[in-house]
Amino acid sequence: MQSTEKVLDTAVDVTAETGNTIMGSLTGFFNSIQEGVGQYGLKIVGGIVALIIGLWIVKMIMKAIKKGFDKSKVDHTLKPFLVTLVNFLLKVLLFISIAGIVGIPTATFAALLAAVGLAIGGAFNGSLGHMAAGVMLLVFRPFKVGDLIETGGKLGFVKEISVFVTILETFQNKTEIIPNGAITAGTITNLTTIGNLRVDMPFGIQYGSDIEKAKKIVLDVMQEDDKVMQDPAPRVAVNNLGPNGVELLALPYSTCDDYWDVYWDTRQRIVEALGKANYDAPLPQRIVTMKS
Repeated sequence: MQSTEKVLDTAVDVTAETGNTIMGSLTGFFNSIQEGVGQYGLKIVGGIVALIIGLWIVKMIMKAIKKGFDKSKVDHTLKPFLVTLVNFLLKVLLFISIAGIVGIPTATFAALLAAVGLAIGGAFNGSLGHMAAGVMLLVFRPFKVGDLIETGGKLGFVKEISVFVTILETFQNKTEIIPNGAITAGTITNLTTIGNLRVDMPFGIQYGSDIEKAKKIVLDVMQEDDKVMQDPAPRVAVNNLGPNGVELLALPYSTCDDYWDVYWDTRQRIVEALGKANYDAPLPQRIVTMKS
């Protein structure tokens, strides 16, 4: 009986000791959690508050920068790119500062940003190519906002050059959004660089007609047209001797904005003036020689 009681007493002592050990461990664990929450909870709350205030400050700074660009003589081509770049840099600096407030080492956070950047770069490889092409367009400036250009089979006025795309507005009021990579990979025709465009308009008269009189009629039409520039002066030339008649070429100059008005309206006036002067359009002709 005594040995049994000793065994029971020993078991009770071991159980009590084990219970005390478990309770002590749990107490230490909960104390550690409480200390951690108390230590990092304030940092996290402070980081969130700092983030909200920082984003508001960045927004105010960007508004001031945009107003400054509007008042300054900065090229309209560079404004969207510079605004986007400054906004991105300010937000990166803000997030690095927030990481320091929360307690994340700056070097670790920078390494994390670099890893994320590499992952995003791999996923958006084509987009980065368009961005690089956009930087090239802004640096070498083959065209600027407001220019009339032709690229990739699209003709229109440049409305915006962003980091990734260039936006054109066509004469049909269509908005063409073209990736920058496609522009730099092809041919760019800038029709605004010189400041005027020559509108080539061929027309024909029959063989045997008075060529000098026809040229004077067409030249008078162009000189009286207010959409046709007089400097450079328009001219009329013999372009070709065709199978059915003499092909003449009217060569008026116009501004980029008036190009299609001259192309359509002036051409119509030329046709009407030649018709009033009894110049008939050249018709197919054949000379038949008969031998007996």
